[in-house]
Amino acid sequence: MPSLKDLKIRINSVKSTQKITKAMKMVAASKLKRAQEAAEAARPYAERMEKVLTGLGASVAGQPGASPLLIGTGKDDVELVIVASSERGLCGGFNTNIVKAARIHLRELIAAGKTVKILCIGKKGFNVLRREFGDKIIDVKDMSGIKKLGFADAQTIAQEVLAMYERGEYDVATLFYAKFQSALVQLTTKQQLIPTPLPEAANENEAADELGGAAYDYEPDETAILDDLLPRNVAVQIYRGLLENAASEQGARMTAMDNATRNAGDMIDSLSITYNRTRQANITKELIEIISGAEAL
Repeated sequence: MPSLKDLKIRINSVKSTQKITKAMKMVAASKLKRAQEAAEAARPYAERMEKVLTGLGASVAGQPGASPLLIGTGKDDVELVIVASSERGLCGGFNTNIVKAARIHLRELIAAGKTVKILCIGKKGFNVLRREFGDKIIDVKDMSGIKKLGFADAQTIAQEVLAMYERGEYDVATLFYAKFQSALVQLTTKQQLIPTPLPEAANENEAADELGGAAYDYEPDETAILDDLLPRNVAVQIYRGLLENAASEQGARMTAMDNATRNAGDMIDSLSITYNRTRQANITKELIEIISGAEAL
């Protein structure tokens, strides 16, 4: 049985940890509101961009001269998997869930005989994936120095992704991130970035449905608009994924630190009971020894 001194040290140590977890919970809660507002503000634009591109793409997919970002390279032998995670831990299963989904997808691609390339955004995902797929990771984006995420940060990553596609280094690009739903729930999301996903039966009727059933005349023509919007859409979707990740990370951290704080409180209560019982037992033992000694005299 541990001594009273050991128990006292343990209790003080847990109390110190509890103060840290409580402070981290409060910091995460303060950051969560801003991150959530940014993620929710980006959703309508990103979703509408997808709908517009789906509608336009469905009408020009079969035409000659369509953008490779829309129709693809004609094959899917090489896939670029972009895994967005956090730079810091202590956020529950946030990083684990993203990496788990990416790992399953990567194993399926490799089992199908395809070549995979991995681009990691955030070191936590990289630290896990490199154990199994270290030779397939082509780059790691360090986001630790970015205090406030901006569109320019996502655009820099998108430009590199697009440049690789233009050089023919891959055929399909897929992004993994966590979509924020609440502080308790973050949904792991897999989104194909390149080529832009189109309905299975792309036709003009479906294109009209995606645009609200209205007929539109475009100036310039659809092809010229797509040439401008398709690269922009890659940056927009990456930016959206990073914002969703930022909100999900703070939500997961706040929940994890709240659980840790409550668990520390339970441990302190348990250790305090053990300490008091041990102390009482020692006092009783000393009294018995004193009484026994007195009677012996």
